[in-house]
Amino acid sequence: MKLLKDILYKVSLISTKGDMEITVNSLVFDSRSVKIGDLFIAMRGTQVDGHDFIDNALEQDASCVVCEVLPSELKEEVTYVQVVDAAKALGMMAANFYNHPSSKLTLVAVTGTNGKTTMVTLLHQLFSEMGYRVGLLSTVENRINETVLPTTHTTPDAISINQILHQMLDAGCTHCFMEASSHAIVQERTAGLHFAGAIFTNISHDHLDYHETFDAYITAKKKLFDELPPSAFALINADDKRGLVMVQNTKAKKHSYALKYPSDFKAKIINNTLQGLELEINHQSVWFRLIGEFNAYNLLGVYGTAMLLGEEEEEVLRQLSQLKGAQGRFEQVFYRDITAIVDYAHTPDALENVLKTIQKLRTGGEKLITVVGCGGNRDKAKRPIMAKSATKYSDKVILTSDNPRNEEPMDIIKDMEAGINPVDMRKTLTIAERREAIKAACGMATKGDIILIAGKGHETYQEIKGVKHPFDDREIVREMLRLIHSS
Repeated sequence: MKLLKDILYKVSLISTKGDMEITVNSLVFDSRSVKIGDLFIAMRGTQVDGHDFIDNALEQDASCVVCEVLPSELKEEVTYVQVVDAAKALGMMAANFYNHPSSKLTLVAVTGTNGKTTMVTLLHQLFSEMGYRVGLLSTVENRINETVLPTTHTTPDAISINQILHQMLDAGCTHCFMEASSHAIVQERTAGLHFAGAIFTNISHDHLDYHETFDAYITAKKKLFDELPPSAFALINADDKRGLVMVQNTKAKKHSYALKYPSDFKAKIINNTLQGLELEINHQSVWFRLIGEFNAYNLLGVYGTAMLLGEEEEEVLRQLSQLKGAQGRFEQVFYRDITAIVDYAHTPDALENVLKTIQKLRTGGEKLITVVGCGGNRDKAKRPIMAKSATKYSDKVILTSDNPRNEEPMDIIKDMEAGINPVDMRKTLTIAERREAIKAACGMATKGDIILIAGKGHETYQEIKGVKHPFDDREIVREMLRLIHSS
């Protein structure tokens, strides 16, 4: 519980009506969850407007309403607070309500199109191995030390973030590493947080169904760096041509990492195999268990972050060399000389990176069989691009469902087929049912071949017509390889 006037500290107000000295039990933006003494924030979402549910919240005995537009009729017993931006106000109020937990932790955010999950996972593992108590907020899972919490979004809502950060403090955590998605940044879910640093991985075509233009998507990522305090660091991938754009207006201390261009943290790939990576970092040769050039960037970004946080170089490199990546990120399944790779690649750039990595790892006559789909109710522009990449780099391609959501799978597949060169159609197969597509790929594979199953990675469900059905690419490919190649 906290006094309303304290919760509103630094919130941009337009007007207030009622008692500002009331005690608030909790902050709520879903009217169905309101209880007696709660503060209800009317949020404008992409699907619904919280202002339409103010009456519902009051029927549930909310004692205070925070909104951008006041209702036409105001109840005498209720306190109303009119704010400039409800989403931003929520972030500030959540931070105030939980006593600013982010300022008491070393909180580092990672943003970019690809690599966020791997990087925060590696940072969590690294600092845990170095003896710290560490929190994690990621697409795959949220963690407080080794305790796993459920996750539904890349970045939780502002109330949940501050609540989890508060729990991390209670558990003795000193550090937290979190993904910061473009949606979350634009929706002000990170408002009110105090960051010790932020990392930019890269940017490519993604989420244009939400941001509409690529420039708007870039601006969303850049906003994180624009709002960093002077005490923070901003670490960018200098090999991405938009890296400098990210930090052109930041007050934070600027640093960079790269494999190609001059940078503060530089590495060179010595060996790149299916068994791991050998990198030369700061004139030291180190073997890592992760695979591919994209993971060289992830490892280098993590190394740079650890250096900026004051860690000892030898210990960082020693611990990093032992770490594994995130679930569903270039995760390998081996069975009788057949290699299956499950990867979350669901953007054109991510898929091309994975395919190029596999090409560099191929040693001879092995086939590459790629199973790929695209999500429904999402950016349609990337569908033909992804199919074109798949056919360009693969010997066989099976187009299938990803999470079709409320679209028909064959409509999505037709959008993908539009990007395939006519000459490549002969090596392309369409199997809408994902399990059957994976089974077919396993049936095509022979000794030494590589199967790439792209798009869902760590996910353990398939979303069809609003229902999430159990589905794990890793389990399915293991089952099918055993079924087909056990004899």
